[in-house]
Amino acid sequence: MAAPQKAVAGATRPPGPSPSPGRSRARFMIVALLFVLSTLNNADRAILSITGTEIQDQIGVSDITLGYLFSAFSWAYMLAQLPGGWIVDRWGARKVYAGSVLAWSVATLLQGFVPVFGIASAMIALFILRIAVGLAEGPAYPTNGRVVATWFPSAERGTASAIFNSSQYAAPVVFTPFMAWLTHGWGWPSAYFVMGGLGVVLSVWWWVAYRQPRAHPRVNQAELDHLIEGGALVDIEEAAAVGTRDGIDTWSVVRQLLSSRMMIGLYMGQFFITTIVYFFLTWFPIYLIKELGMPLLEAGFTASIPALFGFVGGILGGLLSDALLRRGMSVTAARKIPIVAGLSLSTCIIACAWTSTQTVVIVLMAVAFFGKGLGSLGWTVVSDTSPKEAAGLSGGLFNTFANLAGITTPIVIGYVVDITGSFDGALIFVGASGLAAVLSFVLVVGRIERVHLKEVTP
Repeated sequence: MAAPQKAVAGATRPPGPSPSPGRSRARFMIVALLFVLSTLNNADRAILSITGTEIQDQIGVSDITLGYLFSAFSWAYMLAQLPGGWIVDRWGARKVYAGSVLAWSVATLLQGFVPVFGIASAMIALFILRIAVGLAEGPAYPTNGRVVATWFPSAERGTASAIFNSSQYAAPVVFTPFMAWLTHGWGWPSAYFVMGGLGVVLSVWWWVAYRQPRAHPRVNQAELDHLIEGGALVDIEEAAAVGTRDGIDTWSVVRQLLSSRMMIGLYMGQFFITTIVYFFLTWFPIYLIKELGMPLLEAGFTASIPALFGFVGGILGGLLSDALLRRGMSVTAARKIPIVAGLSLSTCIIACAWTSTQTVVIVLMAVAFFGKGLGSLGWTVVSDTSPKEAAGLSGGLFNTFANLAGITTPIVIGYVVDITGSFDGALIFVGASGLAAVLSFVLVVGRIERVHLKEVTP
């Protein structure tokens, strides 16, 4: 049997029998890479939620100030989305993701050194480094959406997107207890040192392992044909390179996307979904410590329970959506059914405002997070709808709107907790966001289909 030939980027494979007896599965290794890097991404942005109470004790900041510190990341992250999407369209997923992971990991590691500056200067340094993490993470999720559109046919995109998107739940399951253990045993700076060092290693892993489908040494002709026949954009990198040499009018693309009612509904829905996400990434462990009286280490492990249910829900949502698509349902129905069902379930978090029993709270949070996971198909819809000429830019615009919630959520909750002395109002706010997301997808989005751009060159 002849050895599989390594493809050359942009080249057409020679005719003839498949170099292997069956279809290769390199795309699953690719989505595994996305999952690992996205898990690190979410852990690094959430690290302050674990170390926050220790930092408050050492530096002496109020809940309102901590809310603004949480939001420092999100201001930068939101502003970096459009540039990040443009960058990945211009220079490609391999270079951009490797550089992004390396940059945010170095910024994370450096946060461990801020105590040497003294109290006032430490706060300034922490703000600056949180901003640096946000800027560096900007290209990450637009790259994820672009890679899924490149490597997966339409009928597999729901599952693939659900896998990398489930990293937001895997991060608390894996890293929240770990970071709490580090903080408890060796002080809060240790968590930043370890997580930053791990990211530096993973940036090298991505650089070594990632290639486009035609250039990947583990892709045989059968898998390449499967991708192309199923609608995967296997030549998106080459097409984008030509487009960027000719010059794409970024603002023309943005204006066209913003003129689409479908895309506006998608942006609205994801903003409200991300409100729920940022409650869990920022204030949830602090809620467990301050409202329910849990010690830090116990809160770290407890926070992983709802996240585990969210992870399961996230995977099931993608599997269900793709199964509905294979059974002949339209893309619109296959995507919306899990979204509406899951996000409706997430509103049960409101009931936590009327109980302080730890067991009941964790059960309700687990159900809410399962529902939120089930409905987290926003990035799947981005892969379904993004114009071929600007997939990264489209993902960046989507994530810009989504991460406005990263600014508003921690600040709103910080004020509510500081003014009322309770998390009850915050829980109602988060649950109502789930309902608002449902209404966005039901009443605004309409039919889900790919956006076809008009003239995009200046």
